Amino acid sequence: MRSATHTSLAGRLNTLTVDGGVDGDGAVLRPRGDLVHGCADTLARSLARLPDGVHRVDLDMSGVAFMDTAGLQFLEVLDTWARRRRARVSATGWTEQPRRVLETAGLDPDDPLHGPGTRRETVPSVVVLERTQQLDKLRTEVQQLRRAIASRPVIDQARGVLMATHACSPDQAWDVLREASQLSNTKLRTVAAVVAAGAGSGGPVPSPELRRALRTAIDRCLS
Repeated sequence: MRSATHTSLAGRLNTLTVDGGVDGDGAVLRPRGDLVHGCADTLARSLARLPDGVHRVDLDMSGVAFMDTAGLQFLEVLDTWARRRRARVSATGWTEQPRRVLETAGLDPDDPLHGPGTRRETVPSVVVLERTQQLDKLRTEVQQLRRAIASRPVIDQARGVLMATHACSPDQAWDVLREASQLSNTKLRTVAAVVAAGAGSGGPVPSPELRRALRTAIDRCLS
């Protein structure tokens, strides 16, 4: 059995799929992807497909690398299903970033459905606000990391061009890119893209400011 959801959020988030199988009165579900908007609906569809005789569901969460606050809705769907069906459920195997989100939300990352912090009690609004702010910081941190990973290839290409052109070391090439970025007030990825494209024919011509910044950076870092 498989359910899936797609997301249009920025940051190249991974489509969530839920695979699994039934063995007697138990089922094992294996989500793969990111717990973002739509993930709760995906889980609800998977649970709805389970036979009536299933009274235990175990979720292996090791295939989930990222989650935002939608992951808490995902757990709420599982908990509601268990109460309605009087079934036993678990969600274990959480990896690093999702574990941090669960901890920030006051849940036990080893057992978020049954561990400390799962009792239905009123939480002061100031605590809710603080947790929301912490989750927002985590989301921003992950998005920045994803952008950094996506931009890495062009930076590596630019470093290779500088190393081949000026017979410099990888660290020196990195210093040139960083210095030119600071001098021209241009994003590092943009500087790298110009340098990498300039190695071929028909590449974009850098602005006069960036061209001067690159010359200055090369003189400072490679002299």
